[in-house]
Amino acid sequence: MIYKAIANTLRIRIGTAEYAVGSALPGEHRLAEEFGVSRMTVRKAIDLLVSWGLVFRKNGSGTFIMHKNVYPGTKNLPGFFKALKNFHGKITSQVLIFQIQSASDAVSAQLQLSDDEQVYYSRRIRSVNNTPLMIEDSYMPVRLFRSLALSHLEGSKFKYIEKEAKIQIGGNYECLTPILAENPIAGLLEVKEKTPILCISSLTYSRQNEFINYSIMYRNTSEYREDHYF
Repeated sequence: MIYKAIANTLRIRIGTAEYAVGSALPGEHRLAEEFGVSRMTVRKAIDLLVSWGLVFRKNGSGTFIMHKNVYPGTKNLPGFFKALKNFHGKITSQVLIFQIQSASDAVSAQLQLSDDEQVYYSRRIRSVNNTPLMIEDSYMPVRLFRSLALSHLEGSKFKYIEKEAKIQIGGNYECLTPILAENPIAGLLEVKEKTPILCISSLTYSRQNEFINYSIMYRNTSEYREDHYF
């Protein structure tokens, strides 16, 4: 439905640096002109944002940002293999789990799924020369990726999304949190419990502003470092 697409577009926009918590959204009339829809459709989209806890209405004043649940990210999404192109050695992805399951409330909230919608859940170990560098738990809507197979996850997931599923990636939002490794993640990364590692929550969206992948990644920071230049 078009109002849901507009709500997702506004949700992504709210997550950018352009909007601060407490700032106002453009008015319904202006948004209706921008999206080429009626004010009623815009109102339904804003109702969704209110239900997600992102904005609140103030009578006579407008609609204001209350919370951000995506984080400013990047449109450059190189993926694991490309990021490690300068490493000398064999780069592999071992798929430990690959199954279809009902989306949890938390996953549904991130991907904005319908009730009882199913997702592919996968857990992969990403390694160089048999040294585990990253564990990735990933969730992808089944309705968007009917042909997803184990072999795709053993290679580049993002290559599959763009080349086979024909969905153009618009960008990515990430939240980085330092944590102490606990089992089973510590065991899979072959580090001691309580070793400092990096947990990254990643939300990928298409050029049509539809959320297509939600991943939680655990990186062994003593073995894997990425340098970004702006």
